[in-house]
Amino acid sequence: MELRQLEYLVAVAEEANFTRAAERVHISQSGVSAQIRQLEHDLGAGLIDRSSRTATLTAAGEAAIGHARAALASVAAMRRAVDDVSAVVRGRLVVGMVTACTVTPLFDALSAFHRAHPGVEITLVEDGSDRLTERVRTGAMDMALIGAATAAPSGLGALPIVSERLVAAVPVGHPLARRRRVALADVTRHPIVSMPRGTGIRTVFDQACAAAGLRPDIALQASAPDAVADLAIRGLGVAILSESMVGAYRGRLMAPVVADIGIPAVLALIWSAAESPALRELLRHSRRAFAGPAVGEESS
Repeated sequence: MELRQLEYLVAVAEEANFTRAAERVHISQSGVSAQIRQLEHDLGAGLIDRSSRTATLTAAGEAAIGHARAALASVAAMRRAVDDVSAVVRGRLVVGMVTACTVTPLFDALSAFHRAHPGVEITLVEDGSDRLTERVRTGAMDMALIGAATAAPSGLGALPIVSERLVAAVPVGHPLARRRRVALADVTRHPIVSMPRGTGIRTVFDQACAAAGLRPDIALQASAPDAVADLAIRGLGVAILSESMVGAYRGRLMAPVVADIGIPAVLALIWSAAESPALRELLRHSRRAFAGPAVGEESS
């Protein structure tokens, strides 16, 4: 039994898919499959049910997965302890960011960190905020830039970056275009263009609609804020975005604030509570980068 086999088992269990697991651990799908079959042979039981398109744990797999995670966590803790003594920053960091991220201070932080510590391998992953949060929480990812409602998730380290109100972005000539502030009930009388569920902006909007007893007509969804704005420009619906997201569209989009959504959309860095020396160094560079000039565009 090898540690990499346990890592592959956890990856398949969390991704529920051999292809995504292989991308996550940076080897071929056949390599992941072969190593897990070897682990199953060594343990004398099947761990993954491969009978459908979704890879799920068998009863034996469910019994094994907690021990696999514990073993990986123990090895990571041992490495951190040794690194703390030797004061050497090395290893690998997995950093996540919301899809179509345009927040340049994160890239500045990664660049500065890489120059200072070229021996640390950095993997950058794009995904929705919900999945990024879960991966940070389980230890599969070290740090992520996410969108959230009101505040960053509990139980994790967090650095809020942006807190903004939501706007209803519409083209010139739209019935809502002449207003500086609009009510949520007026917004939801029109088709809506939004980001998908799991993004911070969408979470804020859905929570506000549910609290008001409103059922919006989500006409179109797009992961990138620019795509949402472009769809609104073409008259396909009212775009639900944050204030900074529509800055590049002045003159083509009017963006009245949705006055009765009291929950702000928050962009935040989150990280695992078990900080490695490499992660602590990256956080130091991140705090410095985000303490500089205005962040600019938020993403999901």
